[in-house]
Amino acid sequence: MKTIELRAPYLIFLGSETRITYAKTGAGLVEWRRELCKGQISLPGGTIDLGLPRLSINEAVDAGIQSLVIGTASVGGGIPDDWLELLEEAALAGLDIVAGVHYRLNGIDRLRRAAEKSGSRLVDVRVPPATLPVGTGRKRSGKRLLMVGTDCAVGKKYTALQMEKDMKRLGMNADFRASGQTGIMIAGQGIPIDSVVSDFVSGAAELLSPDNTDDHWDVVEGQGGIFHPGYSAVSMGLLVGSQPDAFVVCHEAGRTHIEGWDDFKLPSIEEVIERTIAIGSLTNPEIECVGVSVNTSCLKAGEREAYLAELTTRLGLPCVDPLQEGTDSIIARLNAVMASRAQKLKSA
Repeated sequence: MKTIELRAPYLIFLGSETRITYAKTGAGLVEWRRELCKGQISLPGGTIDLGLPRLSINEAVDAGIQSLVIGTASVGGGIPDDWLELLEEAALAGLDIVAGVHYRLNGIDRLRRAAEKSGSRLVDVRVPPATLPVGTGRKRSGKRLLMVGTDCAVGKKYTALQMEKDMKRLGMNADFRASGQTGIMIAGQGIPIDSVVSDFVSGAAELLSPDNTDDHWDVVEGQGGIFHPGYSAVSMGLLVGSQPDAFVVCHEAGRTHIEGWDDFKLPSIEEVIERTIAIGSLTNPEIECVGVSVNTSCLKAGEREAYLAELTTRLGLPCVDPLQEGTDSIIARLNAVMASRAQKLKSA
């Protein structure tokens, strides 16, 4: 049984898009995994430029590219008819087609026939693997760091990616574990946790971060928020199944209510820490918060420093904007916590 896996390198398909906000998947891939992105291709009228070589399908095949990744999202999440000729050409040429949109590639007859003819794959990233297990709660080897949020869309994925980057720079053995469609495209593998039947969410999380070496860290992308009236179920299943040794709370400065649920006030960071420990201790009694990641994009430069300093003092934890200053202080706290645990075990 495996997670969803993608074949690199990638050709990023941008359709006829002219707005970068609708090409965030492609832009995210280039930002975080540029070494895997070897080319871009657009339809007539498309003006987005991700700084990659512009290649035809034949040129991409000659360059050794393995997958065409749909890097844009049309309104409604569909596959426009004017994409199909190029996608069919790519599939017939042997390229895997990868998409995280709502409409299933495998539901389009002409693409399915083209893939069957060439042996290429149609990879619908939002479809989880079949026959996922029920969670066991069994203690696994290796270490896990989970991102949890005060709400949705507060920077859990970007925090996890920045932490993986910083941990590797500091010589740590760490891998980003993707639990959402864009993260899966960036990582090249993962499980779309929010598409898993509820009975199997914890089991999917166990599969996402399996046994590993004692020095290895799985940096797990979080989903939803445990105080969210709509999405708390996936958050709690991911928390229990990940059995994290540590977690980072992710927050957006200035947000006061659950986004899209205006009748629900945003929980405090302290409330999120308390509830995360209460739930997470079921499968890892040593779970501990090691820092707070804050999206401060709505604050002015001078306000950001004061905001983070006040939060650090109040919580007694390193509080950073990961895309502004990195996550080294959180990693230092993480290492201190783990060293303290190791010393206690040695003394016992």
